[in-house]
Amino acid sequence: MHVPVLLNETLDLLVTNPAGIYIDGTLGRGGHATEILKRLAPEGRLIGLDRDAEAIEQTKEILKPFGDRAIRIHGNFADMKELCGQIGVTEVDGVLLDLGVSSPQIDVAERGFSFAKDGPLDMRMDRAQGRSAADLVNEDDEETLANLIYRLGEERDSRRIARAIVQERQNGRIERTLKLAEIVERAKGGRRGPTHPATQTFQALRMAVNAELESLDAGLEAGLSMLREGGRLAVITFHSLEDRPVKEFFKRHTVKRESLQQGGEKLIYDEPAVRLLTKKPLTATKQELTDNPRSRSAKLRAAEKEKAA
Repeated sequence: MHVPVLLNETLDLLVTNPAGIYIDGTLGRGGHATEILKRLAPEGRLIGLDRDAEAIEQTKEILKPFGDRAIRIHGNFADMKELCGQIGVTEVDGVLLDLGVSSPQIDVAERGFSFAKDGPLDMRMDRAQGRSAADLVNEDDEETLANLIYRLGEERDSRRIARAIVQERQNGRIERTLKLAEIVERAKGGRRGPTHPATQTFQALRMAVNAELESLDAGLEAGLSMLREGGRLAVITFHSLEDRPVKEFFKRHTVKRESLQQGGEKLIYDEPAVRLLTKKPLTATKQELTDNPRSRSAKLRAAEKEKAA
């Protein structure tokens, strides 16, 4: 079971119109979606998007009690404008993005996300699309791998790890998660502390396979463009590579006033304008950290779309 993080904080910031339409861009196993629907009036609707076809299928029963108020669509939140347009929805009252990988995806070894369980080295959120992690590991050259692991995993030993991967694959393709985890662990000189040595490498491969940062940039733009005036965009991130672009995106769209030399002032911002609802990101309470350790790195940022100038 996937336990939604920062649940109450998210709902309090996001749901302002009980009769409105809301998008959960990362439906997962329906944790946030279910609670959003509970806060909505009978005429309120929720559109749940997920690029993972298994998530769409598994939420069929979970969201069944809400009938046609809950709409599930298989697709990337980066494409929410087009996907929602296909069902006649062009404006919404709120958009939620809960980034990263869900607990059920990690727990199923066959999905290939976990370095703790042996499974095929896949990591695709949508298994019908794109290259798998095994393809990247076995086909990309050493420099490309090193740069990828450094940029998306913030791994200081990226070059040593990439060299070890390239040397190992000369003996045959690297196809299993535990095999890759062992290679990375040896390259880094074994375990030091509670964090597995392969954590950052696996993060980098997952983000590359799923083009997560590119999807995030497109999803933020699409989400904000779909909001009505007064609508809200809430984003939950789990590491700095996700949080930084969200912070910068909201900053660019926040109205700033600059004094002019000749008097008066001018407004500086990227349209459409937003009002920050969280000057600093919200994080988990002590109680939530106890109940759900996954919440320890979660950060919630939110903003409200303002009237056009």
